[in-house]
Amino acid sequence: MSSVTANRLKKGMLIKMGDDLLRVFDTHHLTQGNKRAHMQAKMRDIRTGRIVDHKFRAEEDVERAILEEHEMQFLYKDGDQYHFMNTETYEQIHLNAEELGEAVGYLLPETKINVEFYDEKPMGVNLPVTVDLKVTETVPGIKGATAAAQVKPATCETGLVVIVPAFVNEGDMIRISTETGEYLSRV
Repeated sequence: MSSVTANRLKKGMLIKMGDDLLRVFDTHHLTQGNKRAHMQAKMRDIRTGRIVDHKFRAEEDVERAILEEHEMQFLYKDGDQYHFMNTETYEQIHLNAEELGEAVGYLLPETKINVEFYDEKPMGVNLPVTVDLKVTETVPGIKGATAAAQVKPATCETGLVVIVPAFVNEGDMIRISTETGEYLSRV
């Protein structure tokens, strides 16, 4: 059994509560006056799709689901289905956009990525810390603009919208953090 204290719960973690398998998609650390700290977690039940709110004591141990990871290549998107191929066995699987969550904005065809499995069923993907994407649409840059002075939205090749400095133009490759969704640099 692998466990983690509740105050270390993070977005995307898969945990077990009884017979339920839950994916954390939002957490808030709460300290009310002189009372003990709590961790408020919003989670989705993997099997039923229902949303669960739960308050954990900060020091409480939470059981993490043990996941297997297999390297797979993202092949293509068909509607809301994303198709992957195991790079060793050539077996193909698909995950829908809901199962992938925010990861869909970082997936490019031909990209190798680790797919998480629980009891031989695909659960989601483990993204790299950063991805490089091409800007396909943004308003023109302003001459003489500095990095800190102005920002603007930019749409990337996957459809992901990121806030970027004014000097970033269409066609530029940019590096984005997959943890925060923030622009890091031009590539």
